[in-house]
Amino acid sequence: MKFEGFNWDKGNSDKCTKHGLRREDIESFFLQEEIYVAPDLKHSSEEERFLAIGKGPKKMIVVAFTFRNRRGKRTIRPISARFMNKKEVQRYEETFKKNKDK
Repeated sequence: MKFEGFNWDKGNSDKCTKHGLRREDIESFFLQEEIYVAPDLKHSSEEERFLAIGKGPKKMIVVAFTFRNRRGKRTIRPISARFMNKKEVQRYEETFKKNKDK
């Protein structure tokens, strides 16, 4: 996934950090090699949105985001971010293990 920075403003910064993640946590999350990214089909009616799932600073996290073009550069605009609950982590691990074994 190629991008050249992040698009933060008051609206998404507050929404992303209210669940205990810092902006730095979210930005470093996207620099990892092992994150799973899929279209967010439930919330993509007005713009193309994605969900990124992977290891965060303390445990697994999920980040909803979109891409934006700013000054000719493709940036990531996080929409919301939170730690995954136990059931989501279990489902992720089962799916990841299944795909890795193929």
